Amino acid sequence: MVDLESEVPPLPPRYRFRDLLLGDQGWQHDDRVQVEFYMNENTFKERLKLFFIKNQRSSLRIRLFNFSLKVLSCLLYIIRVLLEKPSQGDEWSHIFWVNRSLPLWGLQVLVALISLFETILLGYLSYKGNIWEQILRIPFILEIINAVPFVISIFWPSLRNLFVPVFLNCWLAKHALENMINDLHRAIQRTQSAMFNQVLILISTLLCLIFTCICGIQHLERIGKKLNLFDSLYFCIVTFSTVGFGDVTPETWSSKLFVVAMICVALVVLPIQFEQLAYLWMERQKSGGNYSRHRAQTEKHVVLCVSSLKIDLLMDFLNEFYAHPRLQDYYVVILCPTEMDVQVRRVLQIPMWSQRVIYLQGSALKDQDLLRAKMDDAEACFILSSRCEVDRTSSDHQTILRAWAVKDFAPNCPLYVQILKPENKFHIKFADHVVCEEEFKYAMLALNCICPATSTLITLLVHTSRGQEGQQSPEQWQKTYGRCSGNEVYHITLEESTFFAEYEGKSFTYASFHAHKKFGVCLIGVRREDNKNILLNPGPRYIMNATDICFYINITKEENSAFKHQDQQNGSNASRSFYHGPSRLPVHSIIASMGTVAIDLQDTSCRSASGPTLALPTEGLKEVRRPSIAPVLEVADTTSIQMCDLLSDQSEDETASEEKMSSNLEYAKGYPPYSPYIGSSPTFCHLLHEKVPFCCLRLDKSCQHNYYEDAKAYGFKNKLIIVAAETAGNGLYNFIVPLRAYYRPKKELNPIVLLLDNPLDDLLRCGVTFAANMVVVDKESTMSAEEDYMADAKTIVNVQTLFRLFSSLSIITELTHPANMRFMQFRAKDCYSLALSKLEKKERERGSNLAFMFRLPFAAGRVFSISMLDTLLYQSFVKDYMISITRLLLGLDTTPGSGFLCSIKITEDDLWIRTYARLYQKLCSSSGDVPIGIYRTESQKLATSESREMASQSQISISVEEWEDTKDYKEQGHHRGNHHNSTSSDQSDHPLLRRKSMQWARRLSRKGPKHSDEMNDHQSILSYILINPSPDTRLELNDVVYLIRPDPLAYLPNSEPSQNSICNATCPDSREETQL
Repeated sequence: MVDLESEVPPLPPRYRFRDLLLGDQGWQHDDRVQVEFYMNENTFKERLKLFFIKNQRSSLRIRLFNFSLKVLSCLLYIIRVLLEKPSQGDEWSHIFWVNRSLPLWGLQVLVALISLFETILLGYLSYKGNIWEQILRIPFILEIINAVPFVISIFWPSLRNLFVPVFLNCWLAKHALENMINDLHRAIQRTQSAMFNQVLILISTLLCLIFTCICGIQHLERIGKKLNLFDSLYFCIVTFSTVGFGDVTPETWSSKLFVVAMICVALVVLPIQFEQLAYLWMERQKSGGNYSRHRAQTEKHVVLCVSSLKIDLLMDFLNEFYAHPRLQDYYVVILCPTEMDVQVRRVLQIPMWSQRVIYLQGSALKDQDLLRAKMDDAEACFILSSRCEVDRTSSDHQTILRAWAVKDFAPNCPLYVQILKPENKFHIKFADHVVCEEEFKYAMLALNCICPATSTLITLLVHTSRGQEGQQSPEQWQKTYGRCSGNEVYHITLEESTFFAEYEGKSFTYASFHAHKKFGVCLIGVRREDNKNILLNPGPRYIMNATDICFYINITKEENSAFKHQDQQNGSNASRSFYHGPSRLPVHSIIASMGTVAIDLQDTSCRSASGPTLALPTEGLKEVRRPSIAPVLEVADTTSIQMCDLLSDQSEDETASEEKMSSNLEYAKGYPPYSPYIGSSPTFCHLLHEKVPFCCLRLDKSCQHNYYEDAKAYGFKNKLIIVAAETAGNGLYNFIVPLRAYYRPKKELNPIVLLLDNPLDDLLRCGVTFAANMVVVDKESTMSAEEDYMADAKTIVNVQTLFRLFSSLSIITELTHPANMRFMQFRAKDCYSLALSKLEKKERERGSNLAFMFRLPFAAGRVFSISMLDTLLYQSFVKDYMISITRLLLGLDTTPGSGFLCSIKITEDDLWIRTYARLYQKLCSSSGDVPIGIYRTESQKLATSESREMASQSQISISVEEWEDTKDYKEQGHHRGNHHNSTSSDQSDHPLLRRKSMQWARRLSRKGPKHSDEMNDHQSILSYILINPSPDTRLELNDVVYLIRPDPLAYLPNSEPSQNSICNATCPDSREETQL
């Protein structure tokens, strides 16, 4: 057996058991030495130095006491001069001897002894080996001159009346004041501005000069005019101000010499002081100074942190922020590391903004600058990214650091952060509100392909407007479009609402329809009191509670509205008959735009008494020609609701059973197995059963699985959606998911073609001639330019090229600056575009924030600027729900039980509904959908010269080099077995651009004259959006109605829906239109 005791080493002596019993007695003989630190501070000199110099508070008291002594000595000198009787004669003895009473002499001696002792003590404490450095200092010399004569007079009584220039103590008082201010800043640990210190030094220097000159002139003139102190003051002020009346002048040569010396000193000292003051003033103008603590505690302010402040960004923020009445008393503190721009400086000098906006030059990463902005007392902090940077990732990194710095300095300050790339969102998940630019951009581009002009709809909803844009225009569509653009999203508690209080206990669909019918408001969503999730159109089975928060669309919020019932509106029948004409002007919108008045039109006479009503027909009216619409029930009846069961295959069209079988085998519903970045919201969408190999994703190259090399060879049944982007970034995930959402029928899924680098020779290969939409994404490489507005130059020219060559192609793009939208589809000789340009200028002069809204490409939803969504972040300060509602509308977030945005198209078979109110009832009673607006297309008359120009261009583009078309057909037939098209053959015959133009012309010419007509029609129409139109708005052919459809996953239907049900949402170019 192994001896364990021999294996284990013994414990050290200090850990033995006997040591535990005996305590520390065994350690008494250890060679340990106790060391005391900082022994040098225990000496008498160091203790005195600590009290008089190093310690801030004690040193401050010493400085204050010294300053008081110097001021007291100057006061004693003035008292001596005032008590002294004027001397007789002009003897020089009056200069060296004065009359000084004994008590006054005693006080001056006491002050001199204390001052001399303090000066010697401080000189000893600050001695560093050079005695002459201490002796030759000006403060030490002045102390010796003013104190030593009084000390000598104690031992030599005959010198008690000797003149001593005690008035020079004013300079020592100035020196003590400067030291006292420095100690004050150190003691309270707060740094005042250098401007305050410099102004204090300048004032004290000027006072010391004047006081020295007054006392010197008065004393030297004792043998002359015998001036008193007031006359000396008058002479000094007149002299230093360069006025020089000449009524008081010095007589003796000594006084004249003294005046010359003082003027020379003033000419040297004062300009130096003024120069330093002017320099500090200019620097303060650049840095912006401070926001005082008193103002921060008594006033409300928000802080705007940006890396570079441009005039457009500033005006967008100020106009949107101060558009809300409750924010009129707020101050905006701008914290920016760069110097203020000239245009920004000019704007901030306007009285309307100079009293509200404070510019501070500084960094959010410095606690000192955050303290200057009083970030800990701010109501909110807005951190905006610089979208004009070449490297957007680097811009996001700067934004993240700013957000971290603000959160570390002021944890309780609400953060409103704008980020550019979605993969950087998870770094700022702690922020209260976050807007990711690429998420919203790609989601709006995607929805523009299936719901036209979704970007315009969202932009108008998140802008603050009174609906007064375009009211001075002679065209009716501009008036209606501008009036409806004033609709915004508001909220109110149900029990406190006049709009919705009577619908407590009733279904959401019933409340939405009747509130729109009665008040003209559109109820789009609710939120339970105990739930943070907002539900958009929860459906007819949702029962309204008294504590529910209702979200509705209206011209103004209910709190700013007045209500008049029907019996108060019976004054004049002639005035009501004005709206019975063919134009059918929106009554509700007209009244609301005049100032928050809503009218109960439940029994209005706008509808004919003999015409069909919204109620079901009675037994005696069964022979009415037009069909009736079922009423909206207070409580949902599952047998009458035709909801789409998108989880089952019954929602698909069964016209082709074989196509249905293949579709079911190809697609499945589920969540994407992989997320492109951290923080992406999981979305239920259509997926493939098996992962496609990467080689099959290349459209232009064949592989071992297929031999197709262009889009035409694939034979897609639905039209393509082409995305022209520079790189396939993570933001494209938010473009694909809305187009593959689970609630979209499988037969309506459009193939998506990603065109990278946008080469000209790949346009036809990717199927541009039969594409539904062409989406052009703004290039990051063109974001930075010497001139800011040139960042969109490449995108605009590329889109213009596509527009000229493929005029019938629907092109959707996004720009950096809203002002550049006027160059989209630009036609120099278009008189109508020139008229719209003049209208835009007039609206901008009237102070409109939506002056660009009348541009035809924006109104039609073909272009938008992501900078318009900056207002979404600004609005969230007042409406904290706006970001959530926008994300739900765009499909970025999905909440169980919340609806989604889709659209239907009005066909000839649907015109029997006639009005928007009847459509509202039809949708609510049949499928539970809630309409929120109309996308309307009207014909436009082009100028004669413009029409001829476009017609000639179309003929040229079709007829160019037609003789080569036969040759091209032969080449296609020769290469058809290898799936090569004509775009890849014989590239050396012609220059690249000319050759591609001829190929495009030959491709387009195969459509014949029909294409020319389509092109002319496409350019002679205008489209615009009517958000929440009035109930009596007439429906027109080809109107696209925006719907918020209930979530089909919320419940399963009890009956199989009809094939012609309204729940089949279609896009405007769909072949099979929805029948109402």
